[in-house]
Amino acid sequence: MRKKRNWIEILTECKDSVQTKIKPLLKTLDRPQSSSGVGAGGDPIRDIDLTAEKAIVDTLKGKKIDFTLISEESGIVKYGDNSFECYVTTDPIDGTTNLLRGAPFYATSIAVSEQPFLRAIQAGIVADLFHGTAYTAEEGVGAYRDGHKISSSPRVSVEEGVIGLDLNSYRIKELAPKLTALMAEAKHLRHFGANALELCYVADGTIDAFIDIRGKLRTTDVAAASLIIREAGGILTTPEGRSLDAKLDPKQKVEFIAAANEEVHQRILRLISG
Repeated sequence: MRKKRNWIEILTECKDSVQTKIKPLLKTLDRPQSSSGVGAGGDPIRDIDLTAEKAIVDTLKGKKIDFTLISEESGIVKYGDNSFECYVTTDPIDGTTNLLRGAPFYATSIAVSEQPFLRAIQAGIVADLFHGTAYTAEEGVGAYRDGHKISSSPRVSVEEGVIGLDLNSYRIKELAPKLTALMAEAKHLRHFGANALELCYVADGTIDAFIDIRGKLRTTDVAAASLIIREAGGILTTPEGRSLDAKLDPKQKVEFIAAANEEVHQRILRLISG
């Protein structure tokens, strides 16, 4: 990162390479899919995950970039003599289950930082691999969807808003009491199954908030999207309302509230705090 680079251009090339490399594999999804063990993040690794990760790594190596990879699949891997100068945090395929089942909602997520913390992310991309839409952001420059500047929704009503809520957890009996008031007020609850992309839907105003208090999601899932939301004018905090920050590591878990604006954010905080 100390060398000035056009990171959006580079990340877009990474995204293009991922799309190209996984394309042949998309034609074989009707066949039984083997697992290549368990990734650093704890989930089963599929061939398509490793193919996507390799596409990202090969693109960066082709640019003669030294970097430390922080990946949901391979974990933390150093490339080059000056690997400490640049951290590349990725979930190569966010929404692998959707992809394998043919549900059209999955993405690749890549973030770049000088330090391995969420607060230090300086550039990121989340690319919808089915529809071909790419969300990008650079610190202080704004957030974009396919090159057009985006901003989060001005809607202030939780009742009338579209609210994302991830309930995929064995802890649901424990979490349900915290969420009952929110679920009673919000008329339009959603969850699409690729959290990085769903966070970008908050950034561009497609939905008004996204809540995940399971303690299950990893920083590799939210790294790029966290910058995109902030640059779009949205808010991303812990469930207690503190600014969200955490170490970039495939084993590091986070809980969060992502909201389009302060009014929605404060209302959700009140609803889930009881």
